[in-house]
Amino acid sequence: MRRTCVFFHAHPDDEALLTAGTMARLAAEGHRVVLVVATAGERGLTDGPARTAMRDSERRARLGSVRTAELHASARALGCHRVVLLGYEDSGLDGDAPGGFARAHVDVAAGELAELLRQEAADLLVVYDPAGGYGHPDHVQVHRVGTEAARMAGTPVVLEATVDRDLLLRVLRGLARLRLLPRSVDVASFERAYASAAEITHRVPVRRFTSAKRFSMAAHATQTTGGDTVRTLAALLWLPRPLFRRAFGTEWYVRRDLPPGPVLRHPLDAWPEPAPDPDNDSGPADSALAAER
Repeated sequence: MRRTCVFFHAHPDDEALLTAGTMARLAAEGHRVVLVVATAGERGLTDGPARTAMRDSERRARLGSVRTAELHASARALGCHRVVLLGYEDSGLDGDAPGGFARAHVDVAAGELAELLRQEAADLLVVYDPAGGYGHPDHVQVHRVGTEAARMAGTPVVLEATVDRDLLLRVLRGLARLRLLPRSVDVASFERAYASAAEITHRVPVRRFTSAKRFSMAAHATQTTGGDTVRTLAALLWLPRPLFRRAFGTEWYVRRDLPPGPVLRHPLDAWPEPAPDPDNDSGPADSALAAER
């Protein structure tokens, strides 16, 4: 059965890093994939218009326009059916932009997203974990707004896109011991980021879709430069393709309404059963008899 799956992100390029493989997989399976982004990412680091003599407002507007175009290119690579920008201002890394998404009223922003979820008759909404991944204020706000919007709209399934924190820490500590990790990376800062292995309910295999994920990352060219250190996106795109497939062959999610148990391998697994009718206390046999009548 064809489902409608809405992926809610904070900035252009977030979809490429956390959920691109899942989005490409769902689209290839014939599901409707809708990408919703809260901001245009106009406060992102870049060596593009951010290094010109423009006024800050002009520079941000130019960068936001470029990043929006990059977002649409990424969405095409993933097979998305629709892209929606909510039009909020990028809050910046510290979340201190006065009109930024991180400071928006949750109920107001959730109401806007809920209207889109109703319009799309969404079966699934993907947000971030409560930590917002690595803690960006706009990412934390995506969790708050998204979960409230799903409640308002009655969207039956909410998944939190995340990373296996235990696995990530093992990799980072191993790289640090081998002195292969840049000194600017603080491993301890990841000890409360993302979600623990025990929380994860979905480990989705996406190795067959890592080429689409790589195209999605490459579409965000502005985010490969800028700042004083090597950008994450640039470093990942330098990986040889076989290593890239291995590193990004799984995407992780948490579904909070599922009990502890086996980890699922598809985002639509364990589809919820219809809630029992509290006014009907008949058992399965009684229901079958009623149906025969």
